[in-house]
Amino acid sequence: MPRITTPSDGTATERLECWRDAVSRNLAPLDVLPRESSDFHASLHAARFGQVLMSLITAEPHSIARTRRHIGSDAPDFVQLTLQLSGQGVLTQRDRQVRVGPGELVIYDTRRPFTYELDQRHSGLVLMFPQAMLKMAERDLARVTATAVSRHDGLGPAVLPFLYGLAQQVEHLESRGTPRLADNVVDLIGTLLAERADADRAAEGDGPDQLTRRILAYMEQRLPDPRLSPEGIAAAHRISRRYLYKLLAEQGYTVAGWIREQRLARCRQDLVDPAMDHLPVGAIGGRWGFPDPAHFSHAFKAVHGMSPREARAARG
Repeated sequence: MPRITTPSDGTATERLECWRDAVSRNLAPLDVLPRESSDFHASLHAARFGQVLMSLITAEPHSIARTRRHIGSDAPDFVQLTLQLSGQGVLTQRDRQVRVGPGELVIYDTRRPFTYELDQRHSGLVLMFPQAMLKMAERDLARVTATAVSRHDGLGPAVLPFLYGLAQQVEHLESRGTPRLADNVVDLIGTLLAERADADRAAEGDGPDQLTRRILAYMEQRLPDPRLSPEGIAAAHRISRRYLYKLLAEQGYTVAGWIREQRLARCRQDLVDPAMDHLPVGAIGGRWGFPDPAHFSHAFKAVHGMSPREARAARG
């Protein structure tokens, strides 16, 4: 299929309308809504092999919304999957919301309404195929819908680099791709999602105490990630934000408070460690999820009564 790009002339609104038509025609009918950018441009390069349609998309900030008016009673049973290559977005579907960053994959169901808000320039690999190819029960598909899978999670290190490789071959796949390749791609994706669904089923057997321990371990592992958020934590454990807040409140914490306390404790450990003297104070904050040095210094002083620089100087 030829590459589709928004025209270089015309207004941003006209280019946005052109993009809506292109995406609706090649993927699924939906609305495209403007974001802050006044100079909207986008491109789509699609390839079909077997029953799989793969599209490489690059675009300025915008949001897409598939509503009930787009979904007829005869809507085909297709799922879409996005591997976020750059930038980040927020997908909402099935009363679940998840932030998807570079290197993360998310799946959504075209038979149900969804929104995908992309608030910065981004690129992504979008795959669309019949749900039947996944060989997943409807209940398991619901478990993994609108949840992010990282290249660091489970089978992610094996599957996601393969999808990255496909993204680099979009222009050749239509001539080289075969139904067998399509089956293999979806089998890999299905295996990755089945692993996630199995983990969720096991988690459902956890009591509140076990679940809380799993959540705390999850948060501790991801302390360096500045994008760690209640929304992402709740989505990763298939619980509501309200229930997440309740579980941590029973331990005497708020979610944000626990994360801040743990990050600052690790920063203090690094500041008094002579082996870390080669790192500037700001870099130590960035190492533990404080990308803004001024915010790090303010938060540290509020808890420890001295600035990070003073804490390092006072260790002796």
